[in-house]
Amino acid sequence: MSPDKIILVIFAVTYVGIAVGHIPGLKLNRVGIALLGGMGMIILGGIPTTGAISFINGPTICLLFGFFVISAQLRLSGFYDQVAERLAAQMANPARFLLILMLVTGGLSAFLNHDIVCYAFAPITGLALLRKRINPVPFLIALTIASNIGAGATLIGNPQNMMIGQVAHLDFGRYLFWSIGPVVFAMAAAYGIIWRMSRNNLQAAVSIPNASGQQIYPFNRPHTVKGILILIVVIGLFFTSIPKEVIVLAAAGIHLASTKFRTEDLLALVEWPILVLFIGLFIVAGAFQSTGYGEQAIQWLAQGGFNLNAPANLVLTTAALTNVVGNSAAVMLLLKVVHLTSPAVPYILALANSFGGSLIIIGSVSNIIVVQQAREMGIHISFWDFARLGIPVTLAALAGLLAWVALVG
Repeated sequence: MSPDKIILVIFAVTYVGIAVGHIPGLKLNRVGIALLGGMGMIILGGIPTTGAISFINGPTICLLFGFFVISAQLRLSGFYDQVAERLAAQMANPARFLLILMLVTGGLSAFLNHDIVCYAFAPITGLALLRKRINPVPFLIALTIASNIGAGATLIGNPQNMMIGQVAHLDFGRYLFWSIGPVVFAMAAAYGIIWRMSRNNLQAAVSIPNASGQQIYPFNRPHTVKGILILIVVIGLFFTSIPKEVIVLAAAGIHLASTKFRTEDLLALVEWPILVLFIGLFIVAGAFQSTGYGEQAIQWLAQGGFNLNAPANLVLTTAALTNVVGNSAAVMLLLKVVHLTSPAVPYILALANSFGGSLIIIGSVSNIIVVQQAREMGIHISFWDFARLGIPVTLAALAGLLAWVALVG
């Protein structure tokens, strides 16, 4: 078998494994599958180690690491727990609480690690709702949907957007200006749909559990202020010509040189599996691109009348792949085959991936985090519970995105 065909087989096995989530008989998860796929490209596919390393987008990895440290500092400072507790105190009016919950979650997710936002908010929100005898399921689903939507507003809201921004060399301010319209529409549609479909089902049907085992960090005002000020400076510098990864690494370096938090505590909150997943996928996707099979597949689709770069086709393909193989793997694949030089294509890819993550539970890591956190509190969020709200919200958000593309290009 030729090296190109071996690479194609490894690529196919890797993506099928990521879609399924495991390999029968093995204890591998998606991260392990991606890593093994990258190793297979070197060992079996004939990709030299220097070539494999060249496939890895270093600035994206540095940007991710830096933001993980920034988010970890705010986590240790008690910022997330403090915000979540203040949110939980606003439950006298469920409709208003839902709105505030979604706006705060979406706003924070646009500039911080949206997975950590969900991880910190879900237990406090769930327990507070149960104590008020309010059904927490629609609110927890709204929490993760708002996180997915809000993360799409900027190029730093989630790892996929960071990667798209780096690979396509997008301007931070220009993307923010373009994305704010569809994000605001998607958030408004999500609030309206979730409240309308849930307002008659707000009575809690489960008992109040014991406190969650999640660690709560005490609020430290000086270090919270420090973390927020550094984040504001970082975002401001993103509007300059300084490389984003340099800005973020400098901020991470300041936090690592802390008088309060130990290095091991900060690094313990870095999502290392996400970094490993990206490294493995960079190698797998880069090796696949080197064979030319991706371009051939796009040409074959175009000859059959399916232009992947057309907005509607790109939106649907991105949303579908996001829910089949995961948001990171979907973006990694599409970045290798779409025309990034077309102005709207990377914008559409970023937003369709973010919005598409709300379709079903497996569409986004934040969805899985919230469902797992709820389970630990004795709250059951079924596949149908999530899909019942996620599907109409996602369809409305994607329709709004397509309308926006038609309006402004």
